[in-house]
Amino acid sequence: MLLLLGPAAPSGGVPLTAEAVPDRVATWNICNPCGGSGHDYGRATEIAAYAPQVIGLQEACVRDVEQIRDHLEEAYGLVYRVEYGSVLRNWNRCGGLPWRPGGYGQAILSAAPMTDRVSVEYPDGGSEDRGYLAVTTLVGGRPVRVFNTHLAERRQAEVRAAQVRVLAAEVARHDRAIVLGDFNAAPHAPELAPMWALATDADPGCRPAAASAAADACAVTTDWNSTFDYVLLRGITPRSHHVRPSPHSDHHLLHADLNRTRYRP
Repeated sequence: MLLLLGPAAPSGGVPLTAEAVPDRVATWNICNPCGGSGHDYGRATEIAAYAPQVIGLQEACVRDVEQIRDHLEEAYGLVYRVEYGSVLRNWNRCGGLPWRPGGYGQAILSAAPMTDRVSVEYPDGGSEDRGYLAVTTLVGGRPVRVFNTHLAERRQAEVRAAQVRVLAAEVARHDRAIVLGDFNAAPHAPELAPMWALATDADPGCRPAAASAAADACAVTTDWNSTFDYVLLRGITPRSHHVRPSPHSDHHLLHADLNRTRYRP
């Protein structure tokens, strides 16, 4: 039975072995404040169902990520390293003592070691401080630069445009890169143009031409039927993608499997 099911059931069932899928990357805005007892355990179960090699989390408190990471190891045997890209110290969001509030922002979990961590706060975050986190790690057995970002809120397109320019300038320095995150904008939004000039979406329907040609071509990634979450690939081609709605966030978990044999040199 174990041999038939393999390390990760194709339907997204919980893996039976303590191994991450080496070509799989994911992104998830885990929603803070969405709170509630047991949410971090539920989020860990959602992640374990796909066991990505790398996952970028947004709206992430350090304490929440610690619980998610511990539960992934204790309940499923999945061991992840973690790097944080906190842009806020916020007691209301993340707890802690008033004079020592918890860190809030992005986090990257990777089954392989990470190096060259960079955490950047955008010059203008809009209504809340925002930034990106970048690391180098292995995906599909090859080193790649991974970015994780959360752009300014929906009604702040001009702010997002400036943030995208900062992010794109850094992504352009790398021949092979994966950009994960919540962009708070639909694929055809003008402010995302610099990213489309550098990378393609793992979901073919979310590429600007396809998304503007057919309203339902791009899988929605939020509870309000918008596509805000992306796995963007530079120098890498995707094999498949999947969006998984969750009761533990108002965003859906998005993962993509990459084609290891078709990495562009």
